[in-house]
This record gives sequence, structure tokens and C-alpha cells, in this order.
Amino acid sequence: MSDVELARIPAGVIDLAAARGRPRRRVALDAFELGVYPVTEEQLAEVIGESAVHPRRPAVGVSWLRAIRFCNALSEWEGLDAAYTFDGEDVTWHVDSDGYRLPTEAEWEYACRAGSTGAHYGPLREIAWTAADGVSAPQEVGARRPNLFGLFDTLGNVWEWCWDLFDPAQHRAVRVLRGGSFADDAGSARAATRRGDAPREGYPDVGFRVARGGFDAVDAAQGWSAREDRDRALE
Repeated sequence: MSDVELARIPAGVIDLAAARGRPRRRVALDAFELGVYPVTEEQLAEVIGESAVHPRRPAVGVSWLRAIRFCNALSEWEGLDAAYTFDGEDVTWHVDSDGYRLPTEAEWEYACRAGSTGAHYGPLREIAWTAADGVSAPQEVGARRPNLFGLFDTLGNVWEWCWDLFDPAQHRAVRVLRGGSFADDAGSARAATRRGDAPREGYPDVGFRVARGGFDAVDAAQGWSAREDRDRALE
């Protein structure tokens, strides 16, 4: 299949905003790998046995659940242990697995910023496709400038699913989306902007990119904790 190219993201620290005005939190991250591009139509089609109309465009209309299943299928394709198991629509992330997975929200923002502290890692017209460009569909990946980690299209083009729950206290199933899209104005194409949607839903401006990296833990890694999700759901 068309190879999924990964960039090595070094260990570091990121300060994250939180839902509903909660205090910012500081997250220390171990090194991990992240897709240089969002998963393309061609890559999705090869794994699930479909044809791709626009091979180099980001795959869109992909729900969070379908993105999770793609990660497992890609792991199987490459002979890796699956990162996820399913009980109906309940998904467990086995954080010690080195298979393909979605990035955590902390990983995504840290990788997007690549050391920058502003809203964007460069002039928006040079790094992102937004509504200001007047396009009506996602554009081919890699057509604009990458950030300093060598990642393309983290801002604009398509929103990207992350592993985390958006706000467990109010939305117990809604998952995080980051980055903005071709259909949004510049206000959405910011490193700190967050949005949430139901895991069964797919939209024409929503895609994803894959991560890899296993950690010596049971139910917590890279800024995410199953216990904290449970505690916040009881607030």
C-alpha cells in the first residue's frame, strides 16, 4: 500500500487549555511518532478495499470509530499489535501497544506547534487551507509549508480526530477534533482551537492522522487518563 510516513516527535512539555474554563494544565510528553500528513483517500481505500476518487486528498467523512478501526487494520497489515479493543462501541486503548492509533490531544497540539507559541506556526496563507482560499473541498496533502517537525496540514484543510473525550463532565461520548478546515475561517485554524463531535459522525471536512508509540502504563499516557475521565464524568 501507499506508505504512511511518520515523523519522530521529540519529548517535551505543552501547556493546554481545558473545557469550560478549567485551569490550563501542563503535560510532559514522551517521544512518539505522528503522520507527516493526514491519512489520504488512497491509504484509507487500500486498507478497507475501496477505490479512491482523489488519492492524495485527506480521507474525509470518516467517523472517530472508523478512524479507530482503520488504525487497528493498519497495525494488522504491518504485523503490529492492535492499539485498541472493542466492546460494542466502547473502545479501550492499550497504551503499551506500539500499533497505530490516534494522537492524544496533548500530542496533537504539541506536534502542531513544533515549538511555536503563537496561534499559527507560520503565515496562515502559506501553511493552511481555509475559507479565505475559496476552495470547496479538501486539497491534496503537502501542498503548503510544513512546520518545524516536518508535519503538513496540521492547521486547515481538514479537522483531525484525537483520542480524548471533549468534556467528560458534560459530553460523555464526544471526542476531540483539532486544527480547522478548508471550510472554516482563520479563527478555527489555530493551534489551541478545540471542537467536539460524536464518535459515530463523519463530516466532509473531518479527517485524521495516525500516531505510534507505546508507553509503560495501564490506563494513562501522553496527557490522557482513564481515571481522570471517569472522575470528571461524575462532576
